[in-house]
Amino acid sequence: MKSGRKIFIAGTGKSGISAAKMVLSMGGEVILYNSDPETDEYEAMANFGPRDAVEFVKGRLYKSQIMGVNLAIMSPGIPLNADFISVLDQEQIPVIGELELAYQASKGKLCAITGTNGKTTTTALVGAILRTYFEDVHVAGNIGEPFSAEALKTRDDSVTVVEVSSFMLETIMDFHPQVSAILNITPDHLDRHGTMQNYIRCKEAITLNQTAEDHVVLNYNDPVLREFGEKKELAPKVVWFTSGEKPEKGEYLYLEDDGIFYNDQKTVTELVDIHELKLLGKHNYENVMAAAAVGLKMGVPITGVVKALKEFTAVEHRIEYVRERSGVRYYNDSKGTNPDAAIQALRAMPGPVLLIGGGYDKHAEFDEWVKEFEGKVKYLILLGQTRDKIAECCKKYGFTDIMYADDMDEAVKACASYADEGDYVLLSPACASWDMFTDYEQRGNIFKDCVNKL
Repeated sequence: MKSGRKIFIAGTGKSGISAAKMVLSMGGEVILYNSDPETDEYEAMANFGPRDAVEFVKGRLYKSQIMGVNLAIMSPGIPLNADFISVLDQEQIPVIGELELAYQASKGKLCAITGTNGKTTTTALVGAILRTYFEDVHVAGNIGEPFSAEALKTRDDSVTVVEVSSFMLETIMDFHPQVSAILNITPDHLDRHGTMQNYIRCKEAITLNQTAEDHVVLNYNDPVLREFGEKKELAPKVVWFTSGEKPEKGEYLYLEDDGIFYNDQKTVTELVDIHELKLLGKHNYENVMAAAAVGLKMGVPITGVVKALKEFTAVEHRIEYVRERSGVRYYNDSKGTNPDAAIQALRAMPGPVLLIGGGYDKHAEFDEWVKEFEGKVKYLILLGQTRDKIAECCKKYGFTDIMYADDMDEAVKACASYADEGDYVLLSPACASWDMFTDYEQRGNIFKDCVNKL
């Protein structure tokens, strides 16, 4: 980026602020924008120094406010049909995302993880695998720090793993990981993408700029991804992972009995016994296989991969153990923001469950989640915007052990009152958090605070 360029950055959340700081550090000027006229300007500007070349704009956007702008950067949470986009289009200002901005400034080797569920666990595990072999490893994206916060720290010998969402992949241009992974595709974010076809297209775009020298790791058990991986026009080489049927050809990792194995077309190697892992549930064994495949294709020796797999513990907010009280174990799965993720968390619980669910309505259907309740869920405690919708779905399938709570403290106390020794209390909402909380992390932290105060 040339010094003195004026960059328009939409969004004042973590990604937008990070992108602004990156632009400033490269000698650019920033117009920081939020379409909400009620945005707290002082809170946003507190992230910058008095001499930083940052102008703050909020509310309706006018052409006069973007004179001299060379490029627009979109935060992932902003839809591409937002009203102000038309103003940028009229002025013929190029639009890219925060992910693309960071990629263009980064150095070294790159791998990227996407999928509806399991991204955070897999990305964190890939980071742990990479650290067993490479000296300078960066882990970024949805998992914590935006890629733009890490990009300028990378060197020619750096290795970076990025967790990327469908929102982030909407605005890529040259983004090119040497190894990519798509873990699974189930309905999610249809309020944003409109159709499953659009959502699938965004996920598969992770391979857009990959070549025959690169690799993509795909779930053989996912019908959408199996079809995608078998397309002749797909450029990167495919490495499959499977917890069921095995591919007839190609490289793949597979789960058989209690072992995870790697077939490289020449030999079969057992990587790990699942009882040596510190993760629960078949979905996590799939995450382990995907992470191992990415690590191997990034050049990590099998010994390093195995070491990381055995030492890795669950990430925060994803089937995270909180405490045991009176023989009842409490788990925080606030990252379970859609029904499929919540199904996997419920299946991972080895005993009767008191389940806390509900939240922001992403227009998901809850039938498949509710079908899992029979013989497993003792009580369902519902919060938030979707509680009536979920309750109606439950009644359709004959599940009536439902309680409402107005806040997390009330929900946790209700669980503690009704739980018996040997039960499991699980926060796995099957919904986003934005109706009552700033994000899933705040929701999970409040849950843990309430549990620890019992």
